[in-house]
Amino acid sequence: MDSPFSNIIRKYQSTFHPVVKMEPGEKLLTLDLSEQNRSLSDEVLADTNRFAGWINQQLEQAGCRFAIGGYRENRKVYQTPLFAAEKPGDEPRTVHLGIDIWGPAGTPVYAFMGGMVHSYAYNKADGDYGATLVLLHQLDGMAFYTLYGHLSLKDIQTLSAGQYIIFGQPMAHFGPPSENGNWPPHLHFQVILDMELKEGDYPGVCRWSERDKYFSNCPDPNLILQLLPT
Repeated sequence: MDSPFSNIIRKYQSTFHPVVKMEPGEKLLTLDLSEQNRSLSDEVLADTNRFAGWINQQLEQAGCRFAIGGYRENRKVYQTPLFAAEKPGDEPRTVHLGIDIWGPAGTPVYAFMGGMVHSYAYNKADGDYGATLVLLHQLDGMAFYTLYGHLSLKDIQTLSAGQYIIFGQPMAHFGPPSENGNWPPHLHFQVILDMELKEGDYPGVCRWSERDKYFSNCPDPNLILQLLPT
């Protein structure tokens, strides 16, 4: 059964601006970063340059500019030492809660609808979001948030909380590794119903045992992106 949120989003889907612009009929590579992907070694995942080279190789072989995927994916990358559990013996966070669009640094990111800047932050630790923006939206009386991670640092340096972002506005760009948490360039796009008083940050990955709780608060971003088959 569809949720009230998904019903409202589907009602307005045809009016949304692309978050990342694609050419008409452009092919996208669906990227598998799950633990089932045996071609991803720990050595590749532990080195940004090697990881970026692996992604670029996948794109080149597929003849694509962009790769996409990740929602609800139990990821191998989060099982490397960089993402070890907070305390020895704790369950690690490995389940991805957003959709990633992998592509060149500097790729513009657009507002799919109008919204207000809720918060932003520079989460600069290795493996974190880097430059991060959170917008607040409202449709048919329902408030919700969208999070944009791994942005260019300059994109958040002129923002202020409460600032209005208009439909279709080029509001950000894919950041380089030095500004995006030391990841290969990409956009992490996540939908959040309740920010739980957090500002400029919200978990993009959860523990397997907590997945149902987080899935209910972070609906499928493809409802907005409309880039993957439904």
